Amino acid sequence: MPTLSAIAFDCRDVTRQSQFWSALLDRPIDEGASPYFASIGGVHEHAAPAADRGPSLLFLGVGGSRPEAKNPVHVDLYDPDLEGAVAKAVGLGAERVGDFDEYGVAWVTLRDPEGNLFDIGRPSTTSTA
Repeated sequence: MPTLSAIAFDCRDVTRQSQFWSALLDRPIDEGASPYFASIGGVHEHAAPAADRGPSLLFLGVGGSRPEAKNPVHVDLYDPDLEGAVAKAVGLGAERVGDFDEYGVAWVTLRDPEGNLFDIGRPSTTSTA
C-alpha cells in the first residue's frame, strides 16, 4: 500500500523556496542542498518516511521550463511494489503520464481524475555505474 513520502515543489529558485519553508516550519534544510535540489525532513525523494516525522518537503529546480499546465506542488507516494501501486491507481481512474529512473530513484508520474499530477516511487533497481 502506498504511503505519503513527500510533498514536492517544482521551483524556479530552489534556495529561496527551501529557505522560506524551513523558516516557516522551523525545520532545517537537509545537508547536500544545491541550486537544483533541496529537502527538509531527512529522506531522499521516494524513500519510506519515518512514522514519527511525516512527509518530507522536496524542492526541485525546474528553471523556466515548468509547463504552465503542471501543478507546481505535488504529492509523492512511496511503495516498494511500484508496478502494483501504479496498477491500483490506474484502476481507480489515474492516467499514467511517464516513467523515470534517475539519481537512484524509480518513479511513475500519474494524473488523478481531476488532472493533478502525483508520483509513486521506490529506490531504483538499476545501477548507473
